[in-house]
Amino acid sequence: MVETLISIDTWLFLKLNAGVANPVFDAVMPIVTNIKYWRIPILIYFAGLVVFGGGKGRSAFLVAIVLFTITDQLSSHVLKDWIGRLRPCHVVEGVRLIHGCGGSKSMPSGHATNTMAAAIFFGLTFRRWFPVLLFLSLLVSYSRIYMGIHYPADLLFGWVLGGSIAYGVLYVQRRYLQQHLERLRPFRPRWSDPHPLNAHTRTNG
Repeated sequence: MVETLISIDTWLFLKLNAGVANPVFDAVMPIVTNIKYWRIPILIYFAGLVVFGGGKGRSAFLVAIVLFTITDQLSSHVLKDWIGRLRPCHVVEGVRLIHGCGGSKSMPSGHATNTMAAAIFFGLTFRRWFPVLLFLSLLVSYSRIYMGIHYPADLLFGWVLGGSIAYGVLYVQRRYLQQHLERLRPFRPRWSDPHPLNAHTRTNG
């Protein structure tokens, strides 16, 4: 049974790796998969949460730091070594490797874990962003297959892991922490209030 699942995983990997190779993906996927190209957009997003997001935005920012610490450490520094699965670029014949293979283990994918955690956490906190964040998570995750670094099962495990941790963190935040984190609301800039007339009505009502 295990051997069958591994065979299916390897077959699907080759289909999604070498089977869809094209010049456009060759140019785009190395950018999508590289965290250095995401740093400035992420910093801008977090800065917007802190400055313009009010108490809800600042709460999300603080909790997200804890969330990503858990997901990154658990996926990259605990489970990979414990499971010990080698990357496909080390063991699969016919793999199409774009850049270097890397020396770390394969399962789960840290990219899949962290991006899915972000999609679930921020997508359920700010619902209008959920489709965009989910698409970005799937895109970044797939780039790991195209680069020849991860199996599909590595991504699936990462999605389940990241999503589960995000749900757990959201539960703890809403059940136990929200009332304390909302105390940050008085520090919200005046211009960040989206309903100044409503605020005026509440003050004078």
